[in-house]
Amino acid sequence: MVKKRRKIVVYIATSADGFIARSDGDVAWLDRPRPKGNYGMGEFFRTIDTILWGRKTYGKGIEKGMKAAGFGKGIKNYVFSRRPRESLEPGVEFIGEPIKAFAERLRSQPGKDIWMMGGGGIIASFLDENEIDEFVIHVVPVFIGDGIRLIEARHRAVPLNCSPLGAIRTVWCGFTMRSRDSHAARKSAVSQRIHGCSEVSSQHRWPAHGQKRATPPS
Repeated sequence: MVKKRRKIVVYIATSADGFIARSDGDVAWLDRPRPKGNYGMGEFFRTIDTILWGRKTYGKGIEKGMKAAGFGKGIKNYVFSRRPRESLEPGVEFIGEPIKAFAERLRSQPGKDIWMMGGGGIIASFLDENEIDEFVIHVVPVFIGDGIRLIEARHRAVPLNCSPLGAIRTVWCGFTMRSRDSHAARKSAVSQRIHGCSEVSSQHRWPAHGQKRATPPS
């Protein structure tokens, strides 16, 4: 039996102009109506048992009263810091080892997939080490102008493997969910869809590379 490779997945929401928070960490703009299914969050959460945090993102959560234990019994939390310390919270471990070594060690252990919580700095560091397998990005239909970017700015060129899996449903009060497989060796697909709360929508299908674009329905 082939052992399933644990994926490290960035599952995150951004503004329409690519920010995950304002410069001070404020995310009030994320408050949106929550339709049945909560944009697939419950379904995704059942696929993971580990969460990766950058120190600043974890610290901001603690300031706002977050407890990592609140994500569920048995969820392991790893916080990346240049100066790791002993955690006072059960289920939380501070990590200072090189990303490549950590990712290989974590993947070698049995378990479900791994949620890369962010922020932009730790996402960038894992991406540059080729240790991000998939992006699931919920795009909130609002421009916030400036703030913390999804991926910290560095010079890079990371190809994304894309082919169609489904349709895009465009709704005014929803999120766009875009999956991107960034693992260079994998020939997987991209699905794009919006989960929303409006019945007024349009559908578009995106062709695979080299295929002729189909005429959208009128």
